[in-house]
Amino acid sequence: MDTNFLKLLKHRFIIMGMFFITISLIFSAAEADNNWLEKGTNLLKTYGGNSEQSGITVEEIGAGLKDALRVGSENVVAQLGRVDGFNTDPAVHIPLPKQLDTVKSVLGKVGMSSLLKDLELKLNRAAEVATPKAKKIFSQAITEMSFDDVKKIYEGPEDAATQYFRSKMSPSLAKEMEPVVNNSLSEVGAVQAYDNVMKEYRSVPFVPNVKADLTDYVVEKGMDGIFYYMAKEEAAIRQNPAKRTTDLLKRVFGAK
Repeated sequence: MDTNFLKLLKHRFIIMGMFFITISLIFSAAEADNNWLEKGTNLLKTYGGNSEQSGITVEEIGAGLKDALRVGSENVVAQLGRVDGFNTDPAVHIPLPKQLDTVKSVLGKVGMSSLLKDLELKLNRAAEVATPKAKKIFSQAITEMSFDDVKKIYEGPEDAATQYFRSKMSPSLAKEMEPVVNNSLSEVGAVQAYDNVMKEYRSVPFVPNVKADLTDYVVEKGMDGIFYYMAKEEAAIRQNPAKRTTDLLKRVFGAK
């Protein structure tokens, strides 16, 4: 076989070898930089004992997750439970109930759209007033997490914790928010605004009868907004090391 050909073949094998080594190193680096929940999942394979390599107990791993979710839920409540938390945010802004579409159309034709805009603003204000009630419910749900719950969240999709909260919290959160929303609808003038809207609407001949339950509607939309941002917060906590804002999180998942 030609000597030059053998040298060329050998040279190509060396280049290919270096290429595969480089690829291997890249993937190793990527694995080392996996999100901290992936790291937690690996640590949880020591189920029921200590991690000899890290010196971190599974109890601390679970506590780290709970700490992260506590921080995340507090961020969500602070974001939405303030003036314009719902109103100026297109992702969670509460529109008028669908039942009022006919009312909106009829009054728009007679130059009274401002009444509907005022009512819509007040529905958002009611949700903003009621949102802080979620803080206590989040805290309770986090406290009640079992080790199996923690493990499922680690190993689940990016919104696994949010799904847990929604299933665990929805009945009690709705119960807590309902009287607050009911009161705030009166306090912010939504009830009066609704009465004004319906009075003008009914003054138009031959319009169909329309009725909307504002309290149930605002509670439902308010909860949707809370869980929407909880899912965003959870995804950010999983992916972004900067979200590790407590000493426990830094100890368990390593500050970068």
